[in-house]
Amino acid sequence: MTNKNSRRSHDAFFRWLFADENHLRALLKLSAKSNLEIQQFLAAVDPNTFVRIPDTYSNVDETGEADLAFRVNASSGDHALVGVLLEHKSGPDANTLAQMKKYVNSVMNAYAQSHSATQIPTVAILFYNGKVPWDPYKNFPQYPEYFHNLILPFKAAFVNMTQISDDDCLKCEDVATAMGVTAMKYAFNRKKLLAILPKFQKALTQIPYDEAKNLLEKISVYLKEYLGESILKELDMAFVSIGQKYGFVSAGDVFRQRLAAGKAEALAEGISKGLSKGRKEGLSKGLSKGRAEGIRQGLSKGRKEEKLSLAKAFRNKGFPLETIAEVTGLSIDEIKAL
Repeated sequence: MTNKNSRRSHDAFFRWLFADENHLRALLKLSAKSNLEIQQFLAAVDPNTFVRIPDTYSNVDETGEADLAFRVNASSGDHALVGVLLEHKSGPDANTLAQMKKYVNSVMNAYAQSHSATQIPTVAILFYNGKVPWDPYKNFPQYPEYFHNLILPFKAAFVNMTQISDDDCLKCEDVATAMGVTAMKYAFNRKKLLAILPKFQKALTQIPYDEAKNLLEKISVYLKEYLGESILKELDMAFVSIGQKYGFVSAGDVFRQRLAAGKAEALAEGISKGLSKGRKEGLSKGLSKGRAEGIRQGLSKGRKEEKLSLAKAFRNKGFPLETIAEVTGLSIDEIKAL
């Protein structure tokens, strides 16, 4: 939840990730494994029909009020619409219920009127990842629990994100949702965060380059707010290198990753493409602008046998011996002996 005087990145992260209907479905399925209210909600609607309500209705933007608003079809099959509000809190907030009541009135009623309906029954789901126990839906000490949903002008559900299991996240096919939930679960627990987050590395390689890079950058900004600048250095170490963490942005990082995977042939192809650009101004001039330095940095941590394997691949591609020697750091005699 963000107010007009705040631009906290944790709210922006939640909105950015779960504004996508696919991520929303994955989040609800993860939550339902340990939350009866969410199980009942998913049984009452058709999860495949989630559509985000446009910002003109929900006032959702980087400094807006409601976190996220959606509509979804009821499972009855008669195309009856249900409103869904997602609210995120990272700490107890006494104004939460008043805020959500306001959202139901301003967001859902406005949407209903624009679609010639009198009202849309609304479910307000609060996601919480704070350090202390809290559930505002149970803060009615003067009433028995039986009356709680009668007091609220909407159906309420509460999800403590720390109760979503690590195993369920690691098995989740939606990598972005799983990593996002994990980051939020352990935003206050550096030790557990560094223990679990690197376990997603293999799954991370299965999604497109740009998506993986963007996801890791967003998670870094989010965690920096809670854990400070030092967490980024620790995450860099956990993910092997800065390049690996941010999408293999430097030549040296590309080579380290590919060598570790034993993909010498793919590496040779990548170098060939890079060198072809340098030939326009001369091979030696192109390399002097950074290609050779990046390659040497990448290979400096490789094992000797990996360098030999790479040199052999280059030689088979027809690269000059002098160029191979400069790129790999091997002597010409060593290259000739291959």
